[in-house]
Amino acid sequence: MKKHLAIALLALFLLNCMEKKESVAIVQEQNLPNIVWLVAEDQSPERFAMYGDSTISLPNLESLALDGVTFTNAVAPVPVCAPARSSIITGMYPTTLGTHNMRTHAPWKGEGNEPTIRIPSYSPIVPQGTRMFTEYLRKKGYYTANGPKEDYNFEKTDAAWDESSNERHWRKRQEGQPFFTVFNFSVCHESGIWKKGDSTLYVSPESVSVPPYFPDNKIIRHDIAVNYSNLKRMDDQVGEIIKDLKDDGLYENSIIFFYGDHGGPFPRHKRALYDTGLKVPLVIKFPKNKDAGSFDDRLISFIDFAPTVLSLAGIEPPKVMQGVAQFGEFEVMDKPKYTFHSSDRFDELYDRLRAVRSPRFKYIKSFNTELPHAIPVSYREQMPLMQELNKLYMEGKLNETQSRWLKAPKPEEELYDLQNDPYELNNLVDREEFKDTLIHLRGVLDDWIKRTKDLGEYPEKELISKWLPDGEQLQLRSLEVVERKDSIRLISKKTDATIVWKKPQDSIWNIYATPLPKSLSFEAKAERIGYRDSETLKYNP
Repeated sequence: MKKHLAIALLALFLLNCMEKKESVAIVQEQNLPNIVWLVAEDQSPERFAMYGDSTISLPNLESLALDGVTFTNAVAPVPVCAPARSSIITGMYPTTLGTHNMRTHAPWKGEGNEPTIRIPSYSPIVPQGTRMFTEYLRKKGYYTANGPKEDYNFEKTDAAWDESSNERHWRKRQEGQPFFTVFNFSVCHESGIWKKGDSTLYVSPESVSVPPYFPDNKIIRHDIAVNYSNLKRMDDQVGEIIKDLKDDGLYENSIIFFYGDHGGPFPRHKRALYDTGLKVPLVIKFPKNKDAGSFDDRLISFIDFAPTVLSLAGIEPPKVMQGVAQFGEFEVMDKPKYTFHSSDRFDELYDRLRAVRSPRFKYIKSFNTELPHAIPVSYREQMPLMQELNKLYMEGKLNETQSRWLKAPKPEEELYDLQNDPYELNNLVDREEFKDTLIHLRGVLDDWIKRTKDLGEYPEKELISKWLPDGEQLQLRSLEVVERKDSIRLISKKTDATIVWKKPQDSIWNIYATPLPKSLSFEAKAERIGYRDSETLKYNP
């Protein structure tokens, strides 16, 4: 009896190995590209040499730009990380998903001053068919790895990643398996301005340029110099990843994205619908360095990243995605004419704004005009630069340009000529010659709000009561098991749920696609964004 059991287990092991080798062989035949994302937190393009700034040398990124394409109109839909990342991972607008508030999936604990509101941790029930796009890559045979940051504004699904941790690396994949790997660099995050304030400076504060909306003094210059120094630290870390790719012989034929997760770390940058908060650096290095050293001025938003990566991997983007494939097999020839942007709750404070951006003009609509743009977010108040702005404003020592962002009330509508006024200082709403542009963009924005079912008009507590009817996330029903002669079929009552399974001793969940052998011991469950996982089914033959 024991002998028969050992033979059966050996046969099962060999079958599993053969299936894995066969899967990798199919993938190798498809010649799928390896894709790497290098993600810098909280950075605007104007601080980088490829966008014309020579204040500090960032040799690794500058070399990548020489091998790749630099995009001059890449933008985040929301100027803060968690909502922006929800759009990156799904290809959808946060205002459609319900991830538009910062932050939802994590209780607000407060940093700095005590928050005035407390929001429970929740994951919005997203529209039918919404998934983390890496699930499609895994189904195609990709090894997907991410780290260390997630922060999607909803609880991640186990189908998304083979690994998501500090230790992620493509070197953990099977031999020859294509990979999609994300490396997130937090050293240049907003908090680094005060946390690294006493660290080594790699540029002199006297050498930095000060934009006109900031006063020019030692405190302002020091914080700008700290950010440049943090960029140098980030560039060093980027260099390590690029070296690994080259050492492994993978650099030339890999697709590498470098981008910022939204605009810069400073006040009037992060959390602002001005280009300082929305525009991001974006460099894409294509296989064999196609179009090396060139510039591309197309409009490209984070909602386009997911469908573009899928298209590059030969996967047709699902219809639910609101972005479009900008490259690859399913590239859309009719490129976007506008990008759309939102602002809602930032930590403990609400301020709803919406914006539409064309290559030349930006229109911003405020729904809370009694508030200044500079709402007192306690996290930001820790920054010396922010403290200095508040102090000088209270003392009446800021000029009109420098004080406008801090004044209340703010305009209900703002219109800017991005070509002639890149800092967005001259509001054109009352200028007769721009009346047609104002009316047109106002209509474009109103249409987008209706078409995408913008949830920002609803109070967050009302949305939470809908998604958490009894104060808790709804749970998916248990899986149904259909036994056949030699296999087990698993069914979820939720038609767009994903079923995942693993062997009891394994840590990585596999995506269920075909019936499992009846001789296999396994655990399985259903999962979907916005729901608690179903109870885990444990099957033992």
